[in-house]
Amino acid sequence: MLRDLRRVAEEFWPANTAESWDRVGLVTGRDDAPLQRVLLAVDAVRETVNEAVAWGASVLLTHHPLLLRGVHTIAEDTAKGSLLASMLRADCALLTAHTNADAPEGGVSDVLAVRLGLEGAEPLVVGADPASGIGRVGNLRAPVTLEAFASHVASVLPATVSGVRVAGDPAREIRRVALCGGSGDSLLSHPTVIGADVYVTSDLRHHPAQESLEQSGVTGGPALIDISHWAAESLWLQGAADRLRVALPGVEFRVSERRTDVWRFAVGCDS
Repeated sequence: MLRDLRRVAEEFWPANTAESWDRVGLVTGRDDAPLQRVLLAVDAVRETVNEAVAWGASVLLTHHPLLLRGVHTIAEDTAKGSLLASMLRADCALLTAHTNADAPEGGVSDVLAVRLGLEGAEPLVVGADPASGIGRVGNLRAPVTLEAFASHVASVLPATVSGVRVAGDPAREIRRVALCGGSGDSLLSHPTVIGADVYVTSDLRHHPAQESLEQSGVTGGPALIDISHWAAESLWLQGAADRLRVALPGVEFRVSERRTDVWRFAVGCDS
């Protein structure tokens, strides 16, 4: 039953650990619905909804909420209304684990830290549980150049059009790494980030990134690596599916292979 998935999801990613602005949990569906197949994806978009429906999924479990901000209509001539109508007609529920899946051990930032080989990683901003919290900071086993580390970052992420963008001296020595899965420019001025050799996150805006680099030139601070938001968070899905599979034997779990990064091609690039 769907209630079993909700129970396990609450154990793994408690809703009360989500940020106050977030909207997590069950979006559509009912507790007494049969639970046979669950598709995991970063986003609930037309591609992943179609995939879930075509597969006969009981649930689409996404990282990003579909109804994060105010919605005043679910008319089918709106994007979100069209998606919800497709899922309701197919009896496919929608369940979301967002910031409550970012912070814990095995969460988005933790998985990224493991993939990058950070040792002694700990949260940038500690949560209620000392092992959980926003972002991670840790050390590489041995120092490498910024250029080599950026290549390593690219190697652990699924390929995207935007790739990995780097700001800083390619020859700079990197040992201490701070990171934040998802959009993390709000932490550019955090003392732990400033104390790192490099900060890895997504969606860095021009002015905050520029100001961070200029300040680094005066008082010290990190090089910056900007990675695809979708690519960074997609790394969490397989581990989440594996944990759910153990907790709910007899239910089929699959990670969507659809790339929901919004960018499809680039022109005029200069490296």
